[in-house]
Amino acid sequence: MKIPVKPLDIPVMLLALGLALGAAFRVYRGAGETSRAVIRGSGGARWIFPLDAAETVRVAGPLGETVVEIAGGRARVVSSPCENQTCVSAGFLHAAGAWTACLPNQVFLLVEGGGEGERDAVSW
Repeated sequence: MKIPVKPLDIPVMLLALGLALGAAFRVYRGAGETSRAVIRGSGGARWIFPLDAAETVRVAGPLGETVVEIAGGRARVVSSPCENQTCVSAGFLHAAGAWTACLPNQVFLLVEGGGEGERDAVSW
């Protein structure tokens, strides 16, 4: 049995194919790039390191110094002068979009994926 093709069927199929290819391109375009740790401090200071780096960053804030460690494909806040230590208890971050912050000391740590479109935790 032959199925008849109507005049609008071809443009609709081409549109669906284009949308599928566009979505695939967006998902896979940054797949080979390294994830990175983005650290923001008070006064607009910003540091960016690949997660496979071995770095210790000391970030000055209103309360004192917050220490961020990047090693082994993950990042964490090692110490901070804040009272509740929520940023320290967050532990190691490695997934794109994972973040922690020391709000009293104005330090923010975010893990970004390889592509710009993967910044899904906070836009700044």
